[in-house]
Amino acid sequence: MNPSPRGVDRRSALRAGAGAAVAGAFAAGCTDDEGGAGPPPTASAASARPGTTRAAPAPRAFPQQPAQIAHGPRDRPKVALTFHGQGDPKQATAVLAEAEQAGARVTVLAVGSWLDEHPGMARRILDGGHDLGNHTQRHIDISALAERDAYAEITGCADRLRRITGSIGTWFRPSRTQYATPLVQRLARRAGYPHVLSYDVDSLDFTSPGASAVTRNVTGRIRNGSVVSLHFGYADTVAALPVLLADLDRRGLRAVTTTELLT
Repeated sequence: MNPSPRGVDRRSALRAGAGAAVAGAFAAGCTDDEGGAGPPPTASAASARPGTTRAAPAPRAFPQQPAQIAHGPRDRPKVALTFHGQGDPKQATAVLAEAEQAGARVTVLAVGSWLDEHPGMARRILDGGHDLGNHTQRHIDISALAERDAYAEITGCADRLRRITGSIGTWFRPSRTQYATPLVQRLARRAGYPHVLSYDVDSLDFTSPGASAVTRNVTGRIRNGSVVSLHFGYADTVAALPVLLADLDRRGLRAVTTTELLT
């Protein structure tokens, strides 16, 4: 599918900036208890941290939105592509570069253990203008955990994000489930996240169904305000993204961060 002339113009205008951001990412080295995560430092403190090139925004409350957000307003042509952050950092960087080339911004929910192995990816995500959030420390079934263990999964990842970026991240999404239980919602609020981020469109890319199937799974259901679940670490996702972004452009749907979707 060929992108529209408007999409080509927008991508051409941003091509140089996206390439510079990717180069910067490689240069940067893209290679628990009940006490809680605590309040995040101020943006100025985060900016002063060595190795942090852009301060991470803190979680934000949206009073008109429910505690568990599955989609944004349906009356505006915006959508949020959200990526579960783990897997090969080269594939993650390829996804980010493709999105930026198309003028899109995404939301990354990072796994804490992935950040432990690849801390440079946090800077790469933020420097690209994307949202960065929390997808638990070990990516295990949080719904099956006892309260203390579930809270440790949330705060463990929050602590990593805070150390690397100066903030606990913009969003929290529970691991291995589309919807957080009431307990997990309560624990997320205690850790400092006013909302839990769910989704209304599942790409099923983690099943490795092929790039065409990933594209169909999204384009067949996406509409104004949709929040789409995607994953780093899968070749099908990387291959599907150009066609998916071109389809969004053809429909007049703009891929933005979840924060922008709700603002």
